[in-house]
Amino acid sequence: MQLAIQEEHVTIWWTTLGLGVVLVVAVIVLLSLLVSFVKDIDTNVREVWDTATRLASNTATTWMLQQTATRVEDLGNEVDMHVRALASVGGDRSARGGRRRR
Repeated sequence: MQLAIQEEHVTIWWTTLGLGVVLVVAVIVLLSLLVSFVKDIDTNVREVWDTATRLASNTATTWMLQQTATRVEDLGNEVDMHVRALASVGGDRSARGGRRRR
């Protein structure tokens, strides 16, 4: 009778060890997946950060657009004055391709 109990104990131990191995393998697989997901997230976060940084540097001077438009208009007016001055002293405006107004 004592031998039969020992065989049951051995069977239970082998079953327990087998389940432990399955559990360890499952934990290793899950942790490997977690590491892979974290690396993927880190890569994407870095890409978003780089894109946001480039966007911020590209839009840092947008406040100057109104001033630029005003200066371009002033420059156009100045060019028109030069064209009129040259035309009045004998220059041919049509041959020079004078600037057209909108």
